[in-house]
Amino acid sequence: MRASEMAETAVSDADRRVGSVNDKIVETQDERDELAAEFDPPAKTEDAVEPDEAEAEVVAERIRALLDELLPEQPKRVRQLVDAESSARDRLSGEIDAADHRIKRLEVKLIGWMKDFTSEFPTEAQELDASLDALAGYEELLDRLRADDLPRFEATFRDLLNENTLREIAGFQQVLHQERTDIGERIEKINSSLATIDYTRGRYIALVAEPTQDLEIKEFQSELRSCTEGTLNMSDDPALVERKFLQVRSLIERFRGRSNYADADRRWTQKVTDVRNWFTFAASERWMEDHSEYEHYSDSAGKSGGQKEKLAYTVLAASLAYQFGLELGETTSRSFRFVAIDEAFGRADTEATQFGLELFAKLHLQLLVVTPLQRIAIIEPFVRRVGFVSVHDDRSSIANLTIEEYRKRRDRS
Repeated sequence: MRASEMAETAVSDADRRVGSVNDKIVETQDERDELAAEFDPPAKTEDAVEPDEAEAEVVAERIRALLDELLPEQPKRVRQLVDAESSARDRLSGEIDAADHRIKRLEVKLIGWMKDFTSEFPTEAQELDASLDALAGYEELLDRLRADDLPRFEATFRDLLNENTLREIAGFQQVLHQERTDIGERIEKINSSLATIDYTRGRYIALVAEPTQDLEIKEFQSELRSCTEGTLNMSDDPALVERKFLQVRSLIERFRGRSNYADADRRWTQKVTDVRNWFTFAASERWMEDHSEYEHYSDSAGKSGGQKEKLAYTVLAASLAYQFGLELGETTSRSFRFVAIDEAFGRADTEATQFGLELFAKLHLQLLVVTPLQRIAIIEPFVRRVGFVSVHDDRSSIANLTIEEYRKRRDRS
């Protein structure tokens, strides 16, 4: 009995070991199947694209290098292969994600460039939109430009830009500068005449024109100057040609009126090209003896009524002289110098009225003065004829009299 039990025990133990080995075999076969499923390429579909041989070789070489890095020695266990495969997958997934991000950024840039192109060249881009689906259309347009050999005309374009466009811009700039010079010369002539008139005892008025500090005008002057600076040897520098072209185009687009900014650009053009706006005008009261400044007037704030009137008459006379090219004390035949003044002297200061009338007389202006009767004594020395209006029994009448006839009628009454 003892020997029989021992034999049964040995057989039972052997069966357990065989079962354990069988389990190990099954487990190993399962691992092998899993690895085979992971590493075997997927079945090809009808839409699958066969990779280029060179591209496939690059990918294979990348995978071999990655495996050499992750498995520097021959693996001894299946688990090592599994771990290496997992690490390789993580590494490649990270690289793929990074590449996807770069692609998305490039797509955003590409769409931005498309939008810029369609905005800048709407005629050429009529059938194109800013999307990746339209990329083939942009490539076709590029091929067409190359086929037309447009780069061959770059030299001609540079010559035309330098000889025609920039020459016109320089001429335009010269016209504006000449107007600025003319303003300065006219003001000098007006000031030479104003210096002979007593604004107040021992003092005279001089007009002052100082460069404006207006930002828009200063920027326009700078942009206009930049268009023509450094263009002597421009044909030898393609980058400079491109820069000058962009500067000129920017100015011309604002002169024409940009889309959505037409009204603002029209106001801007009127402002910056009117050279009078390039100056800030003021009046300076100076001593006749040494021409030192007594007071500076940028406006009439804080002045008395009489001072304001005298300053207003001075500005009015100077404006007339500037507008019509008149000089104080100079007579010009066949020139029309007519000014109508409607009750401007009704409540005016006597001294200011006399100053204004003397100033107008020196300009040889023909005056039509409408004034109440009580102020005629001040005006009388400066008029030759009187249109005397009177009312009797609700009926008005007018008598056209010479100043002598008016004086006789006044003296009789």
